Amino acid sequence: MTKLVLATRKSPLALTQTEMVAAHLRNQLGVETELMKIVTTGDRQTEWSLEQRGGKGLFTSELEAAIQRGEADVAVHSTKDLPGDMPPGLAIGGYMPRADARDVLVLRTGIDTPKSVATGSPRRRLQLKAIFPHVEFTEIRGNVDTRLRKIGEQGVADGTILAAAGMKRLGIDTWPGVDFLPLNFDQMVPAVGQGAIAVQCREDDAAKFAAVFDALTMRNVTLERAFQTALGGGCHTAFAAHVANDTLYLFHETTGLSSHALTAADFAEPSETAARVLKQLQLVP
Repeated sequence: MTKLVLATRKSPLALTQTEMVAAHLRNQLGVETELMKIVTTGDRQTEWSLEQRGGKGLFTSELEAAIQRGEADVAVHSTKDLPGDMPPGLAIGGYMPRADARDVLVLRTGIDTPKSVATGSPRRRLQLKAIFPHVEFTEIRGNVDTRLRKIGEQGVADGTILAAAGMKRLGIDTWPGVDFLPLNFDQMVPAVGQGAIAVQCREDDAAKFAAVFDALTMRNVTLERAFQTALGGGCHTAFAAHVANDTLYLFHETTGLSSHALTAADFAEPSETAARVLKQLQLVP
């Protein structure tokens, strides 16, 4: 390999993350890199409700097709955008070291108890409802800065919820007119893979990339994605799984939030671990 083509979405966050991966690959493999910028269905349909449309693959399928056609060598994704099922012939080559995986409650300055929060995520809505029982919800779409302006400047709602990792990668530590309140894992379980950047490739190339990416993130996210696959979770399902410090945090719309201690054996067979825990919670037969 002397040159790698990286497929990416065109959003500011996607480009920032892809540049991080490109720099890492240049450093580790001594290759040249080129970015292939693609507009996905999810990017084009800005008025769609991801909950009503299902959301699976809306931000990933065009990037995956570029790999399958041989136009790109890898695709760079926010892992939480990836459906649980991998298209035939493709694999995860690895993950960049995971950043802060927490969700952040963004509130207009001066508001302590929001009456309205803008988020299209069933996962975030149900978990926030446990913290603020009387809150009402509205949809919101757009890039991170667009959402922050909608809350801080336009006042479309009292608040919204954003991923800490995305804001950090964009260099956003503060924003006029809003306050940031990070939510711990026992308050809100993040989406599967949140905070991790996934590098997807053809199955035949996976071994070439495995050694240059982060082993701990691979271990943890592989287990999280096993739960996602077992449940068939997408944007329409209020479900979350997150591994931190050998503790599994789970949220499901029918069982609520729970935590489970993990051992080394649990990571050795992710699909078996997912099946066992989900059966204990009566979420699968």
